[in-house]
Amino acid sequence: MTPTPTFDQDDRLRWVERVSRLLDSQFRVPGTSWRFGLDPLMGLIPVVGGLPSLAISGLLILTMMRHGASGNLVVRMVFNVVLDTLIGAIPVVGNVFDFAYKANDRNVKLLRAHYAENKYQGSGKGLMAVLLLVLLALGGLFVWAAWTLGAALWHWGESVQW
Repeated sequence: MTPTPTFDQDDRLRWVERVSRLLDSQFRVPGTSWRFGLDPLMGLIPVVGGLPSLAISGLLILTMMRHGASGNLVVRMVFNVVLDTLIGAIPVVGNVFDFAYKANDRNVKLLRAHYAENKYQGSGKGLMAVLLLVLLALGGLFVWAAWTLGAALWHWGESVQW
């Protein structure tokens, strides 16, 4: 039986912590204890600002899954990231939310607590496979909806007399 790694012993988990800090709490407002990272700054870019943060957060979660995060823990981490992404997409309110709600820092704290409770459960390959299938199904649904909408607009454009 392989020994259970601790959070601080694994370089990849330290990488997760460093990237999380960069996204959520790297910088400090002078004279205060208030911290922020690149995530809320990227969120200031209209329309596409949240996409890089979402992608990086997804990679962080995949890394955590490969290092034994339980299914329950992964669901909680995904919820944090989805909440951050959805509310962060709302103009003005989302920008304020991004500065306050630090999903990646929350996920690292969850993982640290998970390791401290000694609940390491292995590779998480089964859960990754399920998540991949769900993402593929959602992607297929999106492509089908876009195709259907495009076809409807094409037929509408043909029926309109210019």
